[in-house]
Amino acid sequence: MLVLPEEQKQSARDLIAGADDARELDALFVNAPLRDYELRPRTNDYTLPVLGMAYIATYAQQIGGYNVGVLDAEAHGLGVAATARAINEARPRWVGMNLLAPTYEMSATIAAALDPGIALMVGGHHAKAMPDRILADPRMSNLRALVVGEGEPRVAALLADEQRRLELPGVMWRDRLLGTRAAGIATRGTAEHMLAPNIDSLPMVNRAFLPQDPYLADDGRIEANIVGSRGCPYNCTFCGAAVSANPDVQIRVRAPEGILAELDTLHEQHGVTAFRFVDDLFLGAARVIRTQMDAFTRHHIGDRFVWDATGRINVLDRLGDDELDRLAENGLREVALGIESGSDRILQAMDKRITADMTERVTQRLVERGIGVKGYFILGFPQESHEDIEATVRHIHNLWSLADRHPGRFRASVFEFRPYPGTPVWDTLTAAGHDPDTLLAYADVDLTEDGADESMRQRDEFNFSVGIQFGDVPLPKVRANLAMLTKAQHDRNNMGAAA
Repeated sequence: MLVLPEEQKQSARDLIAGADDARELDALFVNAPLRDYELRPRTNDYTLPVLGMAYIATYAQQIGGYNVGVLDAEAHGLGVAATARAINEARPRWVGMNLLAPTYEMSATIAAALDPGIALMVGGHHAKAMPDRILADPRMSNLRALVVGEGEPRVAALLADEQRRLELPGVMWRDRLLGTRAAGIATRGTAEHMLAPNIDSLPMVNRAFLPQDPYLADDGRIEANIVGSRGCPYNCTFCGAAVSANPDVQIRVRAPEGILAELDTLHEQHGVTAFRFVDDLFLGAARVIRTQMDAFTRHHIGDRFVWDATGRINVLDRLGDDELDRLAENGLREVALGIESGSDRILQAMDKRITADMTERVTQRLVERGIGVKGYFILGFPQESHEDIEATVRHIHNLWSLADRHPGRFRASVFEFRPYPGTPVWDTLTAAGHDPDTLLAYADVDLTEDGADESMRQRDEFNFSVGIQFGDVPLPKVRANLAMLTKAQHDRNNMGAAA
């Protein structure tokens, strides 16, 4: 007999965030678990907040007046069956799901278990990359709308009237009589508003939909995640945000006044003093950096808050010393960089537009100013050789050594390569003869087995693999390097905490 964790025995009301329990639930937006936790319980309690889903819920609530909620099954550590039970117990008119390739099987299994009276809408990277496959999936029989791209105005329109889908651009469904794909046709003047809403006119995210954000960070600060822009101008071949995979996405940056208002509101309402910008562009374009830092300086942000952001190595490399000094003065605490490899050959194959030397140069300029760097790396990329992986291992050790001589620290986060549909590398792999069904066979890799090394626990929910050797290095060797580097970083973290 399966004994469910106490969290999975909670009622739907306890698990749903942001909804008014006294009203009928118009929509429940569901973040599926990364894996089925009824089969193997999770080993950490850290999850990324579902900001995109919260934006959609906030818009539906504040602009449309609908009663909506968010069920973050990943944050609650729910299994697939428990998630479906919670949805059916809540009985919303609509359920919305964000489809991601590694978790699609979980999402489809949940969808198949829903009450037939609940209408289903889906969106996300996987829905955009493989709409016909999803529409044809018999487990998606309740699917009434597949929304491609940014969803705020179109989701609200669907909640008002399902038949609005006939006039909504980028909305697809399966014609039940003909068995063919149908799509909305936009009326004149509605397409741009529906597909690329003005992000400065969107309501500020209602944090009631994000019960784990703001949160108490390890350093004692209350921290929150925030979005400063949408879209990315780069074309990294492995990335779902690659510009070639998203021709419909207009690159937009929030006005500084709106960002500053959100920082102040989060501070006043929740005591937040640390922020993390999770979008691709905040430190990814020189003009954006200069505009935002002018505003940060005027409002003395560095005297009140600290903040982290993602950045582009080639952009930061071109900034002058005075501009990097200004970032530090304005409270920049850490930059997350997609370094990916220590091999210039692999970096070129990834279309990263950087070199290993450039990364070391940028890292040194940041850490000597006390700005930390978190580097993301990929092992097992197509055509990667033993020499390429050795170059990446050396590169990480060089960056650790470099940071040890300066006030800023360097952290390495290493992942096994897995292909995602809709990315440039996916097209390359399928053109070379790889079967899409095989490429979609994601499975979690338990790197904590054989002793459950504590250094892997915080990584447990992020380890996925399709079990294919794409380069010259066998998967066991790839994973051995991954585990070795992760353990070394774990030990460095502990030494820092002890100091």
